[in-house]
Amino acid sequence: MKKFISILILSFLFFNNLNAENRKSELDKLFAQLKDTKDLPTAQIVEKKIWEIWMIHPSDDRRGFRLTELLTQGSRLMNMGELSKAYELFTQIIATEPDWFEAWNKRATVLYLMNRYQSSLDDIKITLTLEPRHFGALSGQALNYIELKQYEKAIQSYKAAQKIYPLLDSATKMIPELEDLINDQAV
Repeated sequence: MKKFISILILSFLFFNNLNAENRKSELDKLFAQLKDTKDLPTAQIVEKKIWEIWMIHPSDDRRGFRLTELLTQGSRLMNMGELSKAYELFTQIIATEPDWFEAWNKRATVLYLMNRYQSSLDDIKITLTLEPRHFGALSGQALNYIELKQYEKAIQSYKAAQKIYPLLDSATKMIPELEDLINDQAV
C-alpha cells in the first residue's frame, strides 16, 4: 500500500509539478477565474485545481517530493482521526520548510479538530501571511471564531474569503446563519 501511494504521488508530481514561475502564473490565472465565475459547479472545479497546486510542494526536487509525500501522509492521518500523529508530521514539515503555507494550514486544521482554537488561529495567521488568498484558511479562521463565540469575527473571515472566492459555499450558507445568531442574542 505504501509503495502504491508513493507511485501515485510520484506520478501526480511528474504530471502536475510546476516550476515556481509557472506555479505562480497558474495560480494567478485560477484565482482570476475563481473571482469571475458565475456558477458554483465551475467555481468548484477551479477551486479543486487550486487545491491540487497547493498540496504539492513548490520545489520540484527530491526534497519537495518528500515534503509533498509527508503532507499527503499527514492529511491521511488527519482524515483517519490520528490527530496527534498528523500534528507531529505537519510540525516536522514546518520545521523543514517554514515557508510552505499549506503545511501551516494543515496543522491549523488539526489544531481545530483538537479543539485548540487559539493555536489554530495562530497557524492560520501564518498561512495567510504566506498566502493571503488562502480561502480555505479564511474559512477555517471563521470556524475557529464560531467555536470561540466570536461571531462578528467569523462573519468578517467569511466575507474576506468571499472577496477571493465569491461563490464559496460555506460562506454563502454561514453568513446569514451567523447574522441571525447575532440578532437573536441581541433580543
